[in-house]
Parts: sequence; C-alpha cells; structure tokens
Amino acid sequence: MIQPHTLSFLRQLRKNNNKAWFDGHRKEYEAAKKNFEEFIQSLIDTHGRKDASIAGLTAKACLFRINRDVRFSKDKSPYKTNMGAFLCSGGKKSPLAGYYFHLEPGQGFVGGGLYMPQPDMLARVRQEIDYNLPEFRKIIGSAAFKKQYGGLETGGEYSLARIPKGYEADNPAAAFLKLKSFVATRLLTDQELSDKALVKNAAGAFSALQPLIYFLNTAAVE
Repeated sequence: MIQPHTLSFLRQLRKNNNKAWFDGHRKEYEAAKKNFEEFIQSLIDTHGRKDASIAGLTAKACLFRINRDVRFSKDKSPYKTNMGAFLCSGGKKSPLAGYYFHLEPGQGFVGGGLYMPQPDMLARVRQEIDYNLPEFRKIIGSAAFKKQYGGLETGGEYSLARIPKGYEADNPAAAFLKLKSFVATRLLTDQELSDKALVKNAAGAFSALQPLIYFLNTAAVE
C-alpha cells in the first residue's frame, strides 16, 4: 500500500518545488521512493501472474525519475510532484503498449495503452483496427473494460479532427482511426491510494486493460 508519509511528501513538494527544500528533505524523498518502488514491485508480481509479458520485471526498470526535463519548458520547477511507473516488456523506455500507474495527491490514476506511437507503428495499429473492427469493439466494449475505464481517451491531444489519409470519412472505424493514442485511465482518490487493497484493485484495472494491450502490441510488432 501507499504509506501516508509518501502522499504527505508529494503534497509538501508541490508547495516547495525547489532544490534547497528537496535537498533538506532527501530522507523523506528516499522513504517515499522506496515505498512506491515496493508497491510497484508488488503490482508487477501480482499482475505478472496473468500477463507473462511483465512477469520478471523489476520496479526499478519501470519507475520514472522525479527530476523534470526543463530544457524546453516555461515551467522551470525542477521536480515532478508525482511518481509514475510504466509496466511493459522492456521497461519504461519501451515503445510498446503497457500499463501505467500515476501517484499524485488529488490526481492519481491507473490505466495504460499506447501513447503517441511513431508514425509507422500508428499506421499498423490503425490498419489492424480497420481490419478487425468487431474484435476491437468487443475489447473496449467488454463489461470489465467499461466498468474500469468507461472508454478510451478521445479528447484534445488524443485525436485528429479529421480521418487520416487513406481512409474514407464514412469508415465504420472512423472514430478510432482518428486517434493518435490508444489510452484508457481511471482516476484514483487519495482514499483509494491509501487503501490496503490498492495492489489488488490496480491489478484488477490492469486485467481489464490486458486484452487491449495485447491487441495493440500484436499490431505494433507486425
């Protein structure tokens, strides 16, 4: 489970996002990082019994650094105010679809999918959806998927305004072919983040996402 001190550290970091404060609270950061790492390892071990593609992963291979890359950002805050992990064969740097867990007070979530793939991979996924639309609809229309996520993320950055070149506007899969990412997420309250059943609940969310992950990765590596 996520310990109260971990959430407390992230709340304080949000108010004191500077190197001097961080250096003065490094012990608290190390404790929070260790707690999150242990949680992610438990999540890997639990869901890995269902999805062999992540079995054997280490949490260290999946965790993102807390330092922000500020080179091209107007916001020069040096640290992220969250902790995140991407669970996928190959670890956090893999280009394939995978599972994601986001720890942040008031903004936590669980989910995953394929985020902003390269053009060639995106083209293969779109083609697979076009060819196998009934299967794709069945996956995202399943009771388990809808209960956990409702549907795919479709707004803003996730979708084109028009159907991509090579497809007719009246294509039955048009709404999905417009997507630039294939992602589903479910928000987690702070109470859920602190719940002793968090590993079990997050693994359940991953299980509902697993058929979509398989579909996307089958298309992506063809």
